Amino acid sequence: LDSYRKHGDDWNAYEDKFFDLMEKRSVEKSVQPEILDGGCLLCSEHRPNHCHRRLVAEYLNDKWGGNISVMHLY
Repeated sequence: LDSYRKHGDDWNAYEDKFFDLMEKRSVEKSVQPEILDGGCLLCSEHRPNHCHRRLVAEYLNDKWGGNISVMHLY
């Protein structure tokens, strides 16, 4: 995230790198879906379009078949 925030890197490039990192680390195997049941991922971004936690939710939804509901608080 620092490369995007501090160095002005392209957000789309950041997304690609972040998805690749989660894939490499097999995040979906390290975290069980039950641990997120009733949980909340918080972020300091004003809008969800540049939120890395949104990317985590999208990644896990893709790997787990869409079992996570996402609600963005504005």
